[in-house]
Amino acid sequence: MGILSLLLWTPAAGVLLLAFTPGQNTRIIRILANLFTTLAFLLSCWLLTLYDQHNAALQFGEYFPLNPNLGSAYALGIDGLSMPMLILATLLTSIALLASFTVSSSIKGYHICILLLEFGMLGVFLAQDWALFYIFWEVTLIPLFFLIGRWGGKRRHTASLNFVLYTMGGSVFMLVSLLAISQYDLEHSGSLMTTMHQAAQDMPRYEQILVLLGFLIGFGVKMPIFPLHGWLPLAHVEAPSPISILLSGILLKMGAYGLIRAVTMLPEAAHILQPFLVFLALFGMLYGGLLAWRQSDLKAMVAYSSVSHMGIVLLGIATLNEVGMTGAVLQMTAHGLIAAAMFLLVGLLYERTHTRNIKDYSSLVQVMPRFTLFMTLTLLAAMGLPGSVGFIAELHALIGGFQQWGGLMIFFSISILISAAYAMRTIGLLFTGPVKPQMQKIADLNTPEILAAGLLVAGIVLFGLLPAPLIDLSAATIAQINQQISQRLL
Repeated sequence: MGILSLLLWTPAAGVLLLAFTPGQNTRIIRILANLFTTLAFLLSCWLLTLYDQHNAALQFGEYFPLNPNLGSAYALGIDGLSMPMLILATLLTSIALLASFTVSSSIKGYHICILLLEFGMLGVFLAQDWALFYIFWEVTLIPLFFLIGRWGGKRRHTASLNFVLYTMGGSVFMLVSLLAISQYDLEHSGSLMTTMHQAAQDMPRYEQILVLLGFLIGFGVKMPIFPLHGWLPLAHVEAPSPISILLSGILLKMGAYGLIRAVTMLPEAAHILQPFLVFLALFGMLYGGLLAWRQSDLKAMVAYSSVSHMGIVLLGIATLNEVGMTGAVLQMTAHGLIAAAMFLLVGLLYERTHTRNIKDYSSLVQVMPRFTLFMTLTLLAAMGLPGSVGFIAELHALIGGFQQWGGLMIFFSISILISAAYAMRTIGLLFTGPVKPQMQKIADLNTPEILAAGLLVAGIVLFGLLPAPLIDLSAATIAQINQQISQRLL
């Protein structure tokens, strides 16, 4: 068994083991689940040490034919796009479990669902075959439906149903696009991802545009792109906080990752749709930012800010140039860390106070100094303050956009100002003013919570001050993608 299969099937082995563990042994269930997620994280770190970042080709490839007539195969591989996402997925799953010690009902089912979700997420980033990619994409739906619908808030059933209907609707469009390409795919051999790249070149231009629009809807629901974001605020608000960490930190990135793959496959269609894509990106950034600014519910604010921040990813992809694409990939990692840290901290605060209304708080700096430090750093990173990883990502996307569209980037700047406005307002309301009587005896973060939040905040600051390792990890692959796009557009 190769290292990629070992990483992929580690959470699945955990699911199998938990299935045979008696439900009343809650301590053993928690230990086993944490053990398998930690093992997956350590395997991804080991993979990172073996990965050659200067080589743009697929690495550690595994290939086993499944259906020779269709051309589908169990094909795994990683490159500079999937490597940072794998680290992020395994890290955030471990952190989500660290934050899950307050879950008290159906503990066995909860941990099985989280491990199954990790299995699906890893499969999406490792698959080098569209059929396999689609299967893993659908696998993530099942545990998420139960995690929101069983352990969520008051409107959890509406939220989980909304999420599944939106995502399945998007999946239908993605499937139709894949089938449309596979019509041109019959004379080729090899895995479906490789051959579909070749097949896409044989398609008439108008069909390429229709196929890319199908992908845009399929992946855009997950990202989410305006106006396909309807499921997101309710799902984020109603989901348990550890699930919000995974939802914003990784599952939104699956959509962006798929869209980059689709744009690389259909660059001519992407070039024609460029004005439409940049409009969606800039509108989404402004719209998400303004709605985040209007929220009094802390979780809803972070949810709408995700719409704005994922607009930066779409903008980077829409530039079709190297700097912009680098910005998109960096923003995927940056937003993963920042949104996960914010949802973690908001969740920990809610567990202590049972309110998410920002106006119920004041002067937490006096009673929760450790929480204040982590939350302030995260909010400053969310507004793109220099010295944070958010700034590095936004700067690349801005430069790439400026190279392509020039003065249009004033709308980008306005969206950054809006994000600064809601970040500074939140810091002011949470941490200044007189201490309210009901807030005088809140416990500060304990050791496991400091460890979980500290890992994320350390990543935000470290990659903000020393971004070179993160940039270099994807540089060779992005350069190759840019070269492929340029050749096709000549």
